[in-house]
Amino acid sequence: MNNKQIHWFSTTKLGGWKETTVFQTESGSLNLTLTDQIGRTIDGFGGCFNELGLTALQHLTEEDRNKVYDALFDPNGECKFEICRLPIGASDYALEWYSHNEVDNDYHMEHFNIERDQQYLIPFIKEALKRNPNMKLFASPWSPPTWMKFPKAYNYGKLRWEKEVLEAYALYFVKFVEAYKQEGIKIDQIHVQNEVVADQKFPSCVWTGEQLREFISDYLGPAFERHGLDTEIWLGTINGIVNELFQKSASDYDQLANSVLSDPEAYKYIKGVGYQWAGKYAIQQTVQSYPELRYMQTENECGDGKNTWEYAQYVYNLFRHYFVNGANSYVYWNMVLEPFGRSTWGWEQNSMITVDPETKEVICNPEFYVMKHFSHFIKPGAVRIETNGPWTGNAVAFRNPDGSRIVVISNPFENQRELCIGEGIERYKVTLEPSSFNTFVF
Repeated sequence: MNNKQIHWFSTTKLGGWKETTVFQTESGSLNLTLTDQIGRTIDGFGGCFNELGLTALQHLTEEDRNKVYDALFDPNGECKFEICRLPIGASDYALEWYSHNEVDNDYHMEHFNIERDQQYLIPFIKEALKRNPNMKLFASPWSPPTWMKFPKAYNYGKLRWEKEVLEAYALYFVKFVEAYKQEGIKIDQIHVQNEVVADQKFPSCVWTGEQLREFISDYLGPAFERHGLDTEIWLGTINGIVNELFQKSASDYDQLANSVLSDPEAYKYIKGVGYQWAGKYAIQQTVQSYPELRYMQTENECGDGKNTWEYAQYVYNLFRHYFVNGANSYVYWNMVLEPFGRSTWGWEQNSMITVDPETKEVICNPEFYVMKHFSHFIKPGAVRIETNGPWTGNAVAFRNPDGSRIVVISNPFENQRELCIGEGIERYKVTLEPSSFNTFVF
């Protein structure tokens, strides 16, 4: 028998990251087998740049702040982020309301500016790009400028469906991409609206599928063409449907994604679809109907600010759900926050990392390790591979461009469980710790 080995990385509720070498064995029946059947290609992982994230980081010394940046963005760091998000104007994790043009009826965008971003978001982004110049960035608004909405407010409401307003809003996106280019920052993708059916007290704006179709086909796509932008237009971020539609239909698919993608004039501009939150129920249908497009999980579900191990187990299942159902990439929400992660609008949310402003302590929360179990090992260009056996429902596997195979598996049980994993005649036998996350590298 040869001396083949694989590497096993594990994280438990009681202990941190642990690496073990596992040698091939002849005993035991395989209960998780890697197959040759391949799925979709993986583009990468990331998080979102928000003002409250930078505020938390500013409590640290420069040395400690750089350690956090390295952990998130350095290609040799822990998370190795490749695709990150930023808001266009205020997200719900901004310090206050704002857009890039609050001058009423400025249809030609003469007063457009990104001065606020130069104070908060852009320094944060440049620290990431300093470590990974090849990082992809995508951006979406939570709300248009208030003068474009009815009612005239950042929260709730809808875009005024008037030709002059729609043309101005398309130009708003163009100006944003061009302004960031002047900062040396390339915006690779625009997603038209964060959570198209979120009618919330924080910055938001509701869109129908028909409105998205018309705006993309008649305004945004042509505006990008006229101005020579190579920034991709994505249909996103889709979070579900308004509640009353459930009384009429059990599906949110035809209401949003399909009503846009089935239109040739809109479709020709769209490179991908972004799903988050309740959008997870629709991604499988869209992937099956339009497999040629790319798909992204655009915002990790945020929790309640307690950063529990139990919620991390739920987040692990979100990772698996999206990849098994066709996502090419997975993006976390708040990378860094202060304790309890309270937003400007009063919502407490989880984060990968917590910075205590009093003690200056940097805490890597359980969801940091969930992300690391994926993003540290799975490289852009990897393909998902199918597995067989009783552990398949808890596992997801990938083959990297260099040929290495990565299997990520959760043991959700409160007791140890035996795993015999392998491919072909190879088998490796381990005991998974209770309530643990595990990555195996072949």
